[in-house]
Amino acid sequence: MGSVPVSWPAPAKINLFLHVVGRREDGYHLLQTAFQFLDIADELEFSLRKDMQIRRQANYHHILQEADLVVRAAAMLREQVGTPFGVDIRINKRLPMGGGLGGGSSDAATTLVALNSLLRLNLSVDELAGIGLKLGADVPVFIRCHSAWAEGVGEILTVITPPEDWYLVVVPDCQVATADIFNSADLTRNTPAITIRDFLAGAGHNDCEKVVRQRYPEIAEVLDWLGRRYETRMTGTGACLFARFTTQEQANDAASTLPDSWQRFVARGLNQSPLAARLSRE
Repeated sequence: MGSVPVSWPAPAKINLFLHVVGRREDGYHLLQTAFQFLDIADELEFSLRKDMQIRRQANYHHILQEADLVVRAAAMLREQVGTPFGVDIRINKRLPMGGGLGGGSSDAATTLVALNSLLRLNLSVDELAGIGLKLGADVPVFIRCHSAWAEGVGEILTVITPPEDWYLVVVPDCQVATADIFNSADLTRNTPAITIRDFLAGAGHNDCEKVVRQRYPEIAEVLDWLGRRYETRMTGTGACLFARFTTQEQANDAASTLPDSWQRFVARGLNQSPLAARLSRE
């Protein structure tokens, strides 16, 4: 017997570049990257419960409820604030899993932000980001809701405002295990650091691309085909690949040339997350 469901977006992100500049003694990699949001999102509905249960309903079934980041986020928030609550979380998953678009991290961030608002817990953005970092290095950027330059393990964020271009995103028929890529002996881990100015002037690549290309022929095929026609880059550790265009028409035209069997979508880059707009309506 919960409250009326309230819907919140959990948008995609892309890594405009990704450099691995070192590795800490604890095994975590030191990165430089730039995050930008896309105007495509998972949708999460929250219904508060009168008991202490945290329950998930989703249009996917291969992730156990207790292992799902949204359930872990809600449980971690409840432990942090010491306020007893229960919630039903319904997830309409639109973003491809294992695609480098940050769907799981975004879902967790939206869970923290939405419950903080719905329950009037009054945690600050910094406090929510601190909880989010325990769930994953990408979670804080979704909580802070602005495109960002990221360093450290991805948690040191500086606001940036890259052009809000249009992207053709291709979704190869595979999922990439991020941990396997970062554990690969072939991964470059000593790329020289660059500056934000360097990046905005066009510098940057994706250090994970070489390893992913070797392990996933489906991704190599798209990189080769699309790369002959447009500047193409992989987001995160893949599998998704993107090409940037100035207008939606250009991106749609490029999408129409792809082989029919390839899954693709066109999306706008956004420097402010749709989650921020949703939060402002509360």
